[in-house]
Amino acid sequence: MPPPDVPALLAMSSDELDELFRRSPAGEIPDGDAEGTVLIVPGTSVSTIKARFLRFLAWRGKVFNRAQGDLRNKVGPFGLKAVRAKVYKQASWFDGQETIVLDYSKTSFVARKVRDEIREVAPHLYLGLVFWERDKVLHFALQFPA
Repeated sequence: MPPPDVPALLAMSSDELDELFRRSPAGEIPDGDAEGTVLIVPGTSVSTIKARFLRFLAWRGKVFNRAQGDLRNKVGPFGLKAVRAKVYKQASWFDGQETIVLDYSKTSFVARKVRDEIREVAPHLYLGLVFWERDKVLHFALQFPA
């Protein structure tokens, strides 16, 4: 089976995304600018359309600074760099295995109840889980340039 890409992730069901996350290694903490895709209603015929709409309107991705151990989200139609998170490795809330944590609890008033976890599912491609408090609420993808 070839490594997944963003269109393949959009075609997967939520359970398939969870299984891919479960069997993937954390990988290295990324560095640089990643294009983001919200995997909303994954595995349905409208997932690609909704993902494009959300990318344009709300969230375009993340810019990681590995040396500083943080990131900023690219938000809104112009990709303003805002909503900072600390980045580090820790046990996943999802399965207890090592993951890369994107922690907003001490860096953002707006997103303080959000925790993202990412794992590398293919070269330059990370699959993410979004937690609100401790409830998993969403999947997303981060694609870094090769």
